[in-house]
Amino acid sequence: MQGKIDLHIHSNKSSDGDFSPFHIIQLSKEKRLRAISITDHDTVAAYPEVLQLGEEEGIEVIPSIELTTLFNGREFHLLLPFINWKKKILLDFINQVSEKRIEEAKERVKKLREIGFNISWKEVAKKTKPSPPLGVTIAQILLNKAKKKKKFASLMKYFEGKNRNYAPYLFYKDYFMEGKPAWVPKRSMSLLDVLELAPQTEGVPVLAHPGAYFQDTSREDLEILKEKGLEGIEIYTTYHDPAQTEFYRKIAEELDLVPTAGSDFHGRIKPHIQFGCMEEGEYWMVVELRKRKR
Repeated sequence: MQGKIDLHIHSNKSSDGDFSPFHIIQLSKEKRLRAISITDHDTVAAYPEVLQLGEEEGIEVIPSIELTTLFNGREFHLLLPFINWKKKILLDFINQVSEKRIEEAKERVKKLREIGFNISWKEVAKKTKPSPPLGVTIAQILLNKAKKKKKFASLMKYFEGKNRNYAPYLFYKDYFMEGKPAWVPKRSMSLLDVLELAPQTEGVPVLAHPGAYFQDTSREDLEILKEKGLEGIEIYTTYHDPAQTEFYRKIAEELDLVPTAGSDFHGRIKPHIQFGCMEEGEYWMVVELRKRKR
C-alpha cells in the first residue's frame, strides 16, 4: 500500500507535452515513484512503449488517457486508468474526439487570422502532428513565433514577469474562452455517453481537476456523474488551492468516490509544475481504483 504515485502525466505524444516516455520513466525512477500513468490528451500513442520501459526500471505504469468531453455546456476532462489501450471502443473514442478537436482548432486559427495574428493552420498542424492541437498549444505556437521574430507588441503582456509561466493559458482566457474574439463552440463527445461506455474500455472513470476554471465542478455535477458511472475524482492536483482540495475531498468521501492525485505535468508549457511534485499521491489510491474495475 506504500509508495508515491502520479496518475496524471503527459508525454510528447500529446500536442502540448515535451518529455518522451523514456525520459518520464527515468524521472520517475529518480523521484522514486512506485506507479505512474501517462494520460496524454485523447491518444494512447505512448503505449505499449512506456509499459516496457516501466517494467525494465521497476516502475508500475497504469495505462490511461485524458479524454476531452462535454457536460452541461462545459469542457470536462476524464481520466481512464487501467484502460485496455488496444480496445476498439477506446480507439473509436479517440477518433471521434480527434476529428472534433481538429475542426475546433481550424476554426480557432481562422479567427485568429481574421483578428490579424500571423498564424496558419499549416504551421499549427506541422508542429503538432499527429496529435490534434489544443487551444493552449495554438497559443504557444503563436507566442513562440512572435518572440522569435520580435514582433509581439500586441502580445507584450504575455512576456512580462510572472505571466511568462502562464502565457499560453492567459492567452487562452483572453481569446478562446466563450465570449472572447476567437471562441468557437465545443464539439467534444458527451461525458455522460463516455461514462456509459467506459466499462468496455476496462478503465476506471476518474474526473480530472474538478476545480479547474473551465470545469468549475459542483456537488450537483458530481452526484449526476457518480450515478452515471464515475468512480474517482482527482482531489490532489496543481489546479486546486487548499480550499478546493478540502471541498472536493469531503464530496469524494460523501459520494464514495476514490480520491486520486495527479500533477498534470507537461514540461515547458507548464513550467510551474515540477515532475514528482504530488506529495499527496499514495499507492493506496491505485489499490482502491483497481477494486472499482468492472
